[in-house]
Amino acid sequence: MSDARHVLVLPDRDAAEEVALELAGRFGVAEEPHLVRDALAGEDDAEDAQWLVVVEDPQARLDPMALDEFAAEYEGWLESP
Repeated sequence: MSDARHVLVLPDRDAAEEVALELAGRFGVAEEPHLVRDALAGEDDAEDAQWLVVVEDPQARLDPMALDEFAAEYEGWLESP
């Protein structure tokens, strides 16, 4: 078993919440993803923060390319390991 983890970077909280909700239906993700606010270096305004959706994938069954394409639909991307 692997400790695979995928991090999707999204432009705002709304996009991150939508992605987190849709992961179960679209990819069969059973465990609820973690949402994390990622303030950009030097940014004081909370509105300028990116949001991360952290998806645990212990069996490494999720396709990184498919996750990247999915995140792109919300103007985001899959962070490279």
